[in-house]
Amino acid sequence: MSPLEIGANAFTAVAIVLAGRNSVHTWWTGIIGCTLFGVLFAQHRLYADVVLQVFFVGTSLLGWWRWLRGRAGAPLPVTHAGIRTLLWMLPAGVAATAAYGALLHHYTNAYAPFVDSAVLVFSVIAQLLMMGRRIENWPVWLLVNSIAVPLYASRGLHLTALLYAGFWVNAIVSWIWWRKLAARNAAASMVPARETA
Repeated sequence: MSPLEIGANAFTAVAIVLAGRNSVHTWWTGIIGCTLFGVLFAQHRLYADVVLQVFFVGTSLLGWWRWLRGRAGAPLPVTHAGIRTLLWMLPAGVAATAAYGALLHHYTNAYAPFVDSAVLVFSVIAQLLMMGRRIENWPVWLLVNSIAVPLYASRGLHLTALLYAGFWVNAIVSWIWWRKLAARNAAASMVPARETA
């Protein structure tokens, strides 16, 4: 366990807990954690995860802005994703996992290229949903964490594997919490309509 792994895990743990609590501070703490993880994963030849961390840094900047000023300058509310969004996610995720895994398998010395690619692809999907404050980001994170824990443990990244096991629990708690927030938002938006009817 290196100081780099400890630092990456510490910042990322804070970011994930803040995301679950719907706090905008998840984004800047996540940027630091993802940068540290990018370096760590490069050292362990988990190249899909390195690409993923670069993606996370970029989308964290955008997510930070969207959460603060998402709709006409107002903070973005927690809502559900549309059915069309959900219907494309699984087949697109499987196809992208297969394609990227094949690239890593044939052109790099990547460890577990298809498993590593699944972590990348479904993390991208979850991150895009989170940027839009969509509740469904949490079940996708459950899938990602279920794949990531054994992958990281197999590379000797035991602290990281333990952290992702904690993320699994956090995703369940956060899923429940965000559903409550969405219900409150929906109820609050209906009050003026009833009053004017």
